[in-house]
Amino acid sequence: MNEQYQPQEIETQAQQHWEANDSFKCVEDTSKEKFYCLSMFPYPSGRLHMGHVRNYTIGDVISRYQRTQGKNVLQPMGWDAFGLPAENAAMKNNVPPAKWTYENIDYMRNQLQQMGFGYDWNRELATCHPEYYRWEQWFFTRLMKKGLVYKKESEVNWDPVDQTVLANEQVIDGRGWRSGALVERKKIPQWFLKITDYADQLLDDLDQLDEWPEQVRTQQRNWIGRSQGVELKFQVAGGEDLEVFTTRPDTLMGVTYVAVAAQHPLALKAAETNPELATFIDECKNVKVAEADMATMEKRGMALGIEVKHPLTGEMIPVWTANFVLMDYGSGAVMSVPAHDQRDFEFAKKYGLNIKQVIQPTDKNITVDLEKEAFTDKGILINSSDFNDLDFDVAFKAISTELERQKKGKVTINYRLRDWGVSRQRYWGTPIPVINCPSCGAVPVPEDQLPVRLPENVEFDGSGSPIKKMDSFINTTCPSCGGAAERETDTFDTFMESSWYYARYASRHTPDAMLDPAKANYWLPVDQYIGGIEHAILHLLYSRFFHKLMRDEGLVDSDEPFKGLLCQGMVLANTYYREDEKGGKDWIAPTDVVTETDDKGRIIKAVHKDDGLPVEQAGVTKMSKSKNNGIDPQVMIDKYGADTVRLFMMFAAPPEQSLEWSDSGVEGANRFLRRLWKLVHDHLNVSGDIAALDTDQLSDAQKDLRRKVHETISKVTDDIERRQTFNTAIAAVMELLNSLSKFSDTSAQGLAVMREAIESTIQLLSPIVPHITHQLWKELGHSEDLLVAPWPVCDESALVRSSIEMVVQVNGKVRSKIQVAADADQDIILHTALADENVQKFMADKTLRKKIVVPGKLVNIVVG
Repeated sequence: MNEQYQPQEIETQAQQHWEANDSFKCVEDTSKEKFYCLSMFPYPSGRLHMGHVRNYTIGDVISRYQRTQGKNVLQPMGWDAFGLPAENAAMKNNVPPAKWTYENIDYMRNQLQQMGFGYDWNRELATCHPEYYRWEQWFFTRLMKKGLVYKKESEVNWDPVDQTVLANEQVIDGRGWRSGALVERKKIPQWFLKITDYADQLLDDLDQLDEWPEQVRTQQRNWIGRSQGVELKFQVAGGEDLEVFTTRPDTLMGVTYVAVAAQHPLALKAAETNPELATFIDECKNVKVAEADMATMEKRGMALGIEVKHPLTGEMIPVWTANFVLMDYGSGAVMSVPAHDQRDFEFAKKYGLNIKQVIQPTDKNITVDLEKEAFTDKGILINSSDFNDLDFDVAFKAISTELERQKKGKVTINYRLRDWGVSRQRYWGTPIPVINCPSCGAVPVPEDQLPVRLPENVEFDGSGSPIKKMDSFINTTCPSCGGAAERETDTFDTFMESSWYYARYASRHTPDAMLDPAKANYWLPVDQYIGGIEHAILHLLYSRFFHKLMRDEGLVDSDEPFKGLLCQGMVLANTYYREDEKGGKDWIAPTDVVTETDDKGRIIKAVHKDDGLPVEQAGVTKMSKSKNNGIDPQVMIDKYGADTVRLFMMFAAPPEQSLEWSDSGVEGANRFLRRLWKLVHDHLNVSGDIAALDTDQLSDAQKDLRRKVHETISKVTDDIERRQTFNTAIAAVMELLNSLSKFSDTSAQGLAVMREAIESTIQLLSPIVPHITHQLWKELGHSEDLLVAPWPVCDESALVRSSIEMVVQVNGKVRSKIQVAADADQDIILHTALADENVQKFMADKTLRKKIVVPGKLVNIVVG
């Protein structure tokens, strides 16, 4: 055995061994319990970042551990390969998106393999491959035929630079998240999937997901937003009824104005004769529409010059248009109760509108000050005519009953969730499989004409999608009538591809169907899904929806795609900068900075390594290109080896918490591996025979070490399997290694105990640092692969202590510690404590008042 730990050589050999033996290839085997572990697949951006490394290391640790439990483990990997970044890179580098994407995939695949991740590469997929998106197109045509797809004019967030639709969450301060351009509101034809038809299932089935973080389930519940309320009508003077929905009918008597969206038909009609209003509506095209912004944005609006009649009082109420009312939500109109809604209150205060209190607190000690803020709690009705003195529940029923009697309203269930707009106007995506015929309308592409291939050899001129100008792609014939027609040139939202990839992994080599139900149902649902909390809503919700669609198509038989969910925290790093000539910040990579720290590890000095001059610190933030504080995993792999990086990632923090990058922490992880290597090397070089372990012949010291080993086995097993606290599992093994380093018994049984301890240590670490443990297992003489070695089992008999340590207090202060037999009775314990030399010193010349024994813990002697 080489005396020095040489990670690059060891890791190359281990990876070659796994590849040559197809170690991670898996097939369906009904005789074995399956375990499907999946980490969210990456976008092929070109290089792995530390967020990737953390995510995939967590998944690999779980997968390797489950393999040691004798389970049939599937852990696949692929590429979320479509999307706008490839188009931007193509325009920047004058390279077709396909070429750029495939080159990045090759590079990143190599990086993943260098990390030793145990993927079944036989199941690799890329969503930009026609063999993948063919079945997405096929499924979409099936949904069209079932009436779950429709196309309509929809008001969208339009990025004029990227020439694409943005989700609300992609609009930041009114600008596109990538281009920074002011976002416009415009109407364009969009394809939609009827996710709202599944709203109740998506909400109710969250109760099945008891292995998901409660935070994620709550976010999904809030996003779906099922609420009971009243749909009621305000009659427009000289016109049709204006419908609104409210969950607070108890406040109906406090309505002092009605607000509509800038794009509401009432507002647009009024603007025809009001230039100032028309200008305001035009300005609202660039309004911040992310819901997170709605509460804090400046409230702006204009009166339309029309009134509506209150459904119960008959009072005429003014109608305003307001920038905080969105056309996409509900009817695009809200009844405004400024006394009891903070948003309505701020608007009313700004424009001098009436504020009428109709709810008072149930607790009379609470003061309502409508000069400062709205009172938004539920309470008792006042100033509400026949409904005075009613509480919320009684008022809800009484007011809704009266509205129904007058045919002016009804109780209904409403949802915050809106149908999923799946069409995008960009190029690098799956072509929507529809042919637009002047005579037949939108016709799904027949199955025998799928896939509709995206042309890959294209050129960008910087103005929208190239296929929108490509006659060879656009012009075709109608499958129904045979007449001239045009292909749909919109492509799918990339959430479509990522909503079912997990299922295709489970049925990867099925050329003539989207899924092979037998294979898919063997593996699904995914037992453990791992990814960032930023995907808590949209990706997970869309995947759940897609799974139910596939279930109803007969492709899978489960209700949910992911049984367990682990959301890993971010990777953070220090940030450094110098101010440039214009007062801006020139961000400096941490690898270019030399620091000095105090005895607590806090940075007290930072200078640039090139010139030795000071740099400013800007704290610890998420690794990002914008702050230039990312650490390249490749540099760390080349310097320390993959096992060191893996160990640090798992040890530095619990998986769900943010992890702060630390050079000293990485070096510490490397030192630990070197110590492990040296321990095994020294053990193998000790002269003497290793006898078979005879637990009946062990000395106390040998029993103590063996007890430590099996306590560690018990803890690490629980930490990995149940608690998923990998950092505490590693800490326990580190403690064990310290005990092994102090054990110097070279007798036959001493070496036997040591061998058992070393082998257990290697096995406990094998999911975390697989390369070094693979090699050490071989060095210990094992011919079988460590991958198939069963996980060590805790020997309960080894945990039994022959003696225990007890604290001895005199008048409540610890004065000594004694060793007594584990089964010693109280008299022997007291005798041993009183005979202790140090205890006698503190009892000298004093009277013994009381003796207290807490079994297994302490003795307290009271003297006076």
